[in-house]
Amino acid sequence: MKKAELVFIPSPGMGHLVSTVELAKLLIDRGEQLSITVLIMKLPFDKKVSSYTSMLSESSDSRIRFLDLKPGESSSQSTFSSAFLYHFIDNHKSSVRDILAEMTNSASSDLAGVVIDMFCTSMIDVANEFGVPSYIFYTSGAAMLGLVLHMQSLRADFNEDVTNYKNSDVELAIPTYINPVPAKVLPSVIFDKDGGCDMFLNQAKRYKETKGIIINTFLELESHAVKALSNDKTIPPVYAVGPVLNLKGSNGPNQDTEMIMKWLDNQPVSSVVFLCFGSAGSFDGEQVKEIAHALQRSGVRFLWSLRRPPPKGKFQFPGDYEDPEEVLPEGFLRGTAEVGKVIGWAPQVAVLSHPAVGGFVSHCGWNSTLESVWCGVPMATWPLYAEQQTNAFLMVKDLGMAVEIKMDFRKDFLMEANEIVRAVVIENGIKQLMESESEFRNKVKEMKEKSRMALHGGGSSSDSLRRFLDDIMDNVPKLH
Repeated sequence: MKKAELVFIPSPGMGHLVSTVELAKLLIDRGEQLSITVLIMKLPFDKKVSSYTSMLSESSDSRIRFLDLKPGESSSQSTFSSAFLYHFIDNHKSSVRDILAEMTNSASSDLAGVVIDMFCTSMIDVANEFGVPSYIFYTSGAAMLGLVLHMQSLRADFNEDVTNYKNSDVELAIPTYINPVPAKVLPSVIFDKDGGCDMFLNQAKRYKETKGIIINTFLELESHAVKALSNDKTIPPVYAVGPVLNLKGSNGPNQDTEMIMKWLDNQPVSSVVFLCFGSAGSFDGEQVKEIAHALQRSGVRFLWSLRRPPPKGKFQFPGDYEDPEEVLPEGFLRGTAEVGKVIGWAPQVAVLSHPAVGGFVSHCGWNSTLESVWCGVPMATWPLYAEQQTNAFLMVKDLGMAVEIKMDFRKDFLMEANEIVRAVVIENGIKQLMESESEFRNKVKEMKEKSRMALHGGGSSSDSLRRFLDDIMDNVPKLH
């Protein structure tokens, strides 16, 4: 029997790559005739990708392989922007073309499809050159996908300049949301009049050229949004296959992890609030002090992943402090030693899975949001960049599964935060989050069970994966 080959093209960066690899594993587990090639683009400042892929190559199923793409003409990275990202991705088209040419000439398997990350839509052109169907892997949620398509429609069909929503009090009726969405929680790129918004919405326009859209969500979590997308006949079939998560973490066990887990072992059940703001999240000194005062005044046990911001104007990921006392209020570590621990990098899934953790102050990245649901730990929202404000709105207002510290806070790459969140606001959010009996806590616990059922045989996501695989296998004879 001839084998079918799928090619995945994730966006550069760990968040998108990890989701892609986990989706590939789910498909390989279910499709015996399937093999998958993941094409890797490496950002010059992201050192984690190489160690992650080499670790995977040693431990993964032999039917998943990883190939590094060679960029074409070099891009300047002096200013990081959405334009830089899209040009960086475009510069890999010739390398993708060479690999697809080699595959289509192979006698060992049929190239059945190219699964393209939400930011890599220029690769649809390359798939089309070889007559190969393309699919989108949308690594955010279904509601957000609907928002992006709605914005694109406002621009294209109603000639509306959506960048004018910046600083507006308008609320938008968007089919994938239950409540009207305030403009203040739209992704910052929507407000970018220097070409960023155009590029972003041009990506969304191209989603409709594909044969299907795979979404990292599950029906029970976003039933309203998934149904709204499925009922829109202008949108290709959607496959809600989540939660697609890397539950083992992308780093192996180390001394820091052991120290953190040992500390948690000594804390009462559901007593610890965990503060963590993602791989790119960090705060300046004044904001750090406000968080510290809030934690001290709240009296709540805490585990705080405190990261050092990159040098001003440089696009780098945050690092760890050699001595966090340099940025914390004097005496803070000594005064909270009995109830709290300040750490650098955190093994997020391991921490959220620990019974001592009862709340999660988060930047609301979509992977982190799904992890909080999977682990049954409610969130307090503190979004920073990308679509995190919109995710915060979804979790607080539409789903009632989170409490708000802030919903419209912004701290985009290379930019100062738009405000300082004061200690009293943070303290109130943490106290509300850590209430033992609350409706939002019960909802998250209920959704924890549903997230597992979705992936089991007969569950909604398992069925979606099967439908997607059937569609892929149907492509094979048509390609002859």
